[in-house]
Amino acid sequence: MNTLIAVVLAYLLGSVSFAVVVSKLMGLSDPRTYGSKNPGATNVLRSGNKAAAILTLLGDAVKGWLAVWLAQRYAHAADLSEAGIALVGLAAFIGHLWPVFFRFIGGKGVATAAGVLIGIRWELGLGVLAVWLLVAFATRYSSLAALIAAASAPMIYGMVFGSDAVLLAIFIMSGLLIYRHHQNIANLMSGKESKIGSKKKA
Repeated sequence: MNTLIAVVLAYLLGSVSFAVVVSKLMGLSDPRTYGSKNPGATNVLRSGNKAAAILTLLGDAVKGWLAVWLAQRYAHAADLSEAGIALVGLAAFIGHLWPVFFRFIGGKGVATAAGVLIGIRWELGLGVLAVWLLVAFATRYSSLAALIAAASAPMIYGMVFGSDAVLLAIFIMSGLLIYRHHQNIANLMSGKESKIGSKKKA
């Protein structure tokens, strides 16, 4: 029962869409109405407001990290196993993808996934973040960087920490993240994908 409660709370935390909240507080257009229509930091950046994009990125990452950190912090008191903590991280990520507070229309989960991974193992999170940064810097395609980073996450964890329930959760998270980028994959293949920093279309 404690695990179920923790998972539900993590999902609710993940359902807070910082792209929408930050944009509203800063008087910007709803990120679901322009660009890729994705409520995430990359699309908020297309508004031309870098501060809003940074706040969105940090907010989405921190909520993923916080869900895992709280589960670890109170694991003994709540009788949460390692598998239960992994489920909490996965629930926060799913909350971002399908947020109950925003009619289940969420982002693609890159920042939240990074936060979850840092919470699970900071070395893993930083390693995957390094992969994202290298690809993004070399190509200026946020989506391509996310796809390669997502594919690398379970491989890095498996090689360094072995096979366990956490690896399964990371596999599921990576698979969902890649699935959420299906349109980006099509755009990349057709040469229509927008690059980081491109302005929003009228």
